[in-house]
Amino acid sequence: MWRNYLTVAVNALAKNRAYSIINLLGLAIGMAACLLILVFIRYETSYDRWLPRGEDTYQFQTWMPNPRDGAPYMLQMSSYITAERLKKDFPQVEAVSYVLGGTPSILRQGQVSTAEDYLTADNDFLAVVDLPILRGSKNALNAPDTAVLTRSEAIRQFGTDDVVGRTLSLIQKGKTYDYRVNAVLQDLPKNSHLRINAVVRRDFGSYFTQEPEFLTCWQCQSGWVYARLKPGTDAAALNAQLPAWEKRNIPDENLAGTRYNAGDDTDWALVPVADVHLGVAQAGSMAPGNDHRSIVTFAIIAVLILLMAVVNFTNLATARAGQRAREVALRKVLGATRRQLIVQFVGESLLIAAIAVAIALALGELLVRPFAAFLGADLRFSYFGADGMLWPALALMLIVGVAGGLYPAFFLSRFQPASVLKANKSSTETPGTGMLRNMLVVAQFAISIGLIICTAIVYGQTVYARSVDPGYQRDHLLQVGNMSRYQLIGRGEQIAERMKRVPGVVAVGRTDIGVATQNTNTTGVLVPGNPQPVALGRYRVDHDFRDAMGLQLVAGRWFDPARPMDDQTLSFPEDPAEVRALVARGANVVVNEYAARKLGAADPAAALGKTFRMALGEQYGDVPITVVGVVRDSRFRSVREPLEPIVFIGSREGPSTMVIRYDGDPAAVRAAVEREWRAAASDVPFEGKFSEAIIEDLYDAEEKRAQIFAGFAVLAVVIACLGLFGLAAFTAERRTKEIGIRKVLGARTIDIVRLLVWQFSRPVLIANLIAWPVAWWAMRDWLNGFDTRMALTPVPFFLAGGVALGIAVVTIAGHAFKVARANPIRALRYE
Repeated sequence: MWRNYLTVAVNALAKNRAYSIINLLGLAIGMAACLLILVFIRYETSYDRWLPRGEDTYQFQTWMPNPRDGAPYMLQMSSYITAERLKKDFPQVEAVSYVLGGTPSILRQGQVSTAEDYLTADNDFLAVVDLPILRGSKNALNAPDTAVLTRSEAIRQFGTDDVVGRTLSLIQKGKTYDYRVNAVLQDLPKNSHLRINAVVRRDFGSYFTQEPEFLTCWQCQSGWVYARLKPGTDAAALNAQLPAWEKRNIPDENLAGTRYNAGDDTDWALVPVADVHLGVAQAGSMAPGNDHRSIVTFAIIAVLILLMAVVNFTNLATARAGQRAREVALRKVLGATRRQLIVQFVGESLLIAAIAVAIALALGELLVRPFAAFLGADLRFSYFGADGMLWPALALMLIVGVAGGLYPAFFLSRFQPASVLKANKSSTETPGTGMLRNMLVVAQFAISIGLIICTAIVYGQTVYARSVDPGYQRDHLLQVGNMSRYQLIGRGEQIAERMKRVPGVVAVGRTDIGVATQNTNTTGVLVPGNPQPVALGRYRVDHDFRDAMGLQLVAGRWFDPARPMDDQTLSFPEDPAEVRALVARGANVVVNEYAARKLGAADPAAALGKTFRMALGEQYGDVPITVVGVVRDSRFRSVREPLEPIVFIGSREGPSTMVIRYDGDPAAVRAAVEREWRAAASDVPFEGKFSEAIIEDLYDAEEKRAQIFAGFAVLAVVIACLGLFGLAAFTAERRTKEIGIRKVLGARTIDIVRLLVWQFSRPVLIANLIAWPVAWWAMRDWLNGFDTRMALTPVPFFLAGGVALGIAVVTIAGHAFKVARANPIRALRYE
């Protein structure tokens, strides 16, 4: 019996080649897309699950979900003091480590270079984060002035991975430290939130001798805190105790005579390392993270594309099923039961699904590498093991085979042999199946149109983000980092003056907030009449920053180096007498329009002369601040981040970034600037990048998302058109006699084409009415994630509908034209 079923199934496929090819292609494309997305989802959810004892390893994060003023801010970093107090107050914590980021300079054979992804940690780091050791031991950081390198970094620096016992020289905070390499780590896989080339051991107490406040500051989040909990510890119960822990530990501060406590607006949380990559905190991360919404979106797309392939299968099976009416009738006359017929036709469906799965696996093998390269992920297409694709592929085959074949099987098996054989019918059509097929076509094109709309809006928002006016002149700007290195303290003005003499340089300014810099400095200020602190961004700039960045002054004036109150330059380390003098005389600042509004000004001009107090700490008191100028709001960061209210503080020294406005050949200007830099600061690596490149990197993830949406939208349209072409072919074949009669009665070719095209265009038009509101709701929600966004106009919706309708018409029209031109004699000859 089973052999007979297999023979009949193979013969049916061979007899209807067009049907078989369309079905197999549609199913294979849908399954391949589904499997590739599954590989990606598995990869995204596998982050840091490879870490030994990862279930007991946590990152201590700083969350500000409901600040009294300003936008929510979820940070992966935490302050140094939290590590100390966490270990002291909770016996459930086995070990805690504080890790400091940064880019020290590597000193080798008299040459300096930038050290990327070098972490400075205490001696417990490897005891908390159990990284894989290739050479050496877990105790590698127990002694002072020791280091561990990854295998790749060891080869990069020394030409070999056999480096245990060698010396690595780094320039940190202006001093040269020699580290003994005690271990070599295996290169960390890409599916980790950790980005590490080396870890060096320092004693933070002595490391921050000149900045002792760093060790006790609860609001100085500049590093990461990792904790290893004792086995069996309930992390949720520990997190529930943290609010009380904050109250016990965080002291009150005096802000202009008003009590202020950092714990009032800030929460802390222990987050499993496996949840960091997809967690709520993405700011202050070592590596770019992702969010659950993106993963869910990809999963939904995979299901939709697979659903479209199943719809194709069901549509074509029901359309073709009527042609097998005589076969079913004869089988029933010869004694076949309905159950046997259902088993036969479901078996045929499973056979097609099995062949499609084989093709899909081959496509997956071919496409996984370019897909991984495009995403920058380490995707693997294996068949066995925990991440193997064999079981998902078999499950896919069963689900698709049964789901796609069940309805056609029940539909075919209910034919009555008497009615079929009495009328000598070779084909039949059960009432209602045409409506079902139309509904399924509507569903297919609704999905396709929805994906096209999403693609258009995501792409449009990406273009908008790149082109929206940022409030400053973004072009012809070269941004140079490393200005805050200790070696350059007191030399900032001198270096800037040298850069001004470079041919092609128009203006040179220094700042703490350049184009898409990562540093954020928010402070609370007290405004007269407002008992609550107002959160403002506080950034140092020099008097040339406005011209270099191209800021637009809308009221008042910019900083004047001839006015003492315009300059808040302090020596390093700070001289108490100098600070007291600053507090006594006060300071002038320039604010942006948003900050002016937060200070209570109805318009920019009304902000001039406004005063407020800004704290310099318990030791010095508060500085009286006066607003002397207002500049236009500028968006220095991504459009996803809220616009920041900014207070610009004049300072001749200290800003961490230099911005250079230039004319002429960009490459020539950069080369000349680099030469001047090396001549003036040979002990600090040059880091210069054009603003265009910075913006491109900033929106790279958004652009890739748009391209992925476009790719899946194309797949959806291809699958829908394959099904539509198959349906058109079978419909035209079934209506051959009707078309012949119409032509005999005088119908023109164009009339026949119009008739067939209209029949299949109606479902596409109806699909628009379904897809448009769903896509509008989804994209409105997505666009709300941007602080600045494009307008949601009807253009993408009409564009998507027109594209889908045009593709459908082209798909049908060619076949319809061929059928309409056929000689009617051939259609009517057997009559």
